[in-house]
Amino acid sequence: MAAILSSLRNTVIAGFVLAVVLIVIMVGWHQQGLSLDLAWWAFFFRWLHVLSGVMWIGLLWYFNFVQIPNMPNIPDEQKPAIGKVIAPAALWWFRWGAMATIVTGLILAHLNGYLISAITLGLTDGVPKHTAIGIGMWLGAIMWFNVWFVIWPNQKKALGIVEADADTKAKSARTAMLFSRTNTMLSIPMLYAMVSAQNIY
Repeated sequence: MAAILSSLRNTVIAGFVLAVVLIVIMVGWHQQGLSLDLAWWAFFFRWLHVLSGVMWIGLLWYFNFVQIPNMPNIPDEQKPAIGKVIAPAALWWFRWGAMATIVTGLILAHLNGYLISAITLGLTDGVPKHTAIGIGMWLGAIMWFNVWFVIWPNQKKALGIVEADADTKAKSARTAMLFSRTNTMLSIPMLYAMVSAQNIY
């Protein structure tokens, strides 16, 4: 067991193996759950969407609830470890978690037949569920845009991944932080809209 848990790669592989074992048990027990029809693929992409979203929003909240507030408490001589090692790795998973969440969400909406209705916020069909999921999708799209086109370009300057003078680094760090906080704020109604679309409407 230690060989599995000592390696992140092995841990993740083991997680997927356990998921497959669960599928086999459920299919064997109830003789359903693996039909590979449209409904199954919609479920599969919903599962991938949730996994990706947990990665994305989990890291967003890590940055805003843990890393940013505690940076002033870290001694100056230890800060380079955060900026040169931890932050770049976390930002890699952060931005690709955002990309995977958006892509799987759009595929899911297409498979379920509500992509256009959701993008138009339910105005084309008047279905409340499509309005709710559409609001969630638009908020998620704004957040994705912020990650890829504001936060990441500014973090590259702030962390010294690309050349920038000290003043530019400071301004970029502040801009990245403010847009990260914006995404934290938007994540709350976004998650409400997504969950309400599945459970209220």
